[in-house]
Amino acid sequence: MIEPMRERVVAACDGASKGNPGPAGWAWVVADGSGTPERWEAGPLGRTTNNVAELTALEQLLGAVDPDVPLEVRMDSQYAMKAVTTWLPGWKRNGWRTSAGKPVANQELVVRIDELLAGRAVDFRYVPAHQVDGDPLNDFADRAASQAASAQQAAGSELGSPEPPAAPDTPRPAASRRRPAGSGTGGAARANGGSARTLKAKFPGRCVCGRSYAAGETIAKNPQGWGHPECRTTTE
Repeated sequence: MIEPMRERVVAACDGASKGNPGPAGWAWVVADGSGTPERWEAGPLGRTTNNVAELTALEQLLGAVDPDVPLEVRMDSQYAMKAVTTWLPGWKRNGWRTSAGKPVANQELVVRIDELLAGRAVDFRYVPAHQVDGDPLNDFADRAASQAASAQQAAGSELGSPEPPAAPDTPRPAASRRRPAGSGTGGAARANGGSARTLKAKFPGRCVCGRSYAAGETIAKNPQGWGHPECRTTTE
């Protein structure tokens, strides 16, 4: 149990399922006063769904943090967050049935989380997953959950485990992608105001030009953020 040594604890949690359903794992991470990952834990779940993994990660985090300490939880799961904040009150009123009259999925997990939330101050914050320069705590939890799902082994700071490795599809920071001056197309890319690297957008967004882009569309980084490759500016 984390002792109430500060006024507020900032943490992230995440779940992963390799196949959905498939080998799954959960993870949580707590930051120190500077926002750096300080304490973390991850565990295997055997074969199950991503939703079960996400909810389990939240349950494990709530059980690991002192209930008297205000908590900020960063998550990339809209389902898990809405389940315990938006939908839960209605489910309870309806006798644990959805608005369509069907039994609530993963009810046992949701009930346990509801019990852990009772009487405590918890602020949920949604953060997009798999973003270059994204939330570092969410990225850490994502990597730890993915590792637990793949290895099906427990890990964590108390076990002396090393920091979980980056997932194969995790974009690298721009600095690590730079090419030496004059090599390949790197010089031309810098002359145009940014890296030549592009990737497929995980989520829809809006380019600096004002036009939106859709999930799956090719985007590139420029000094103002992500957007259309042709909209790279000339100033870094």
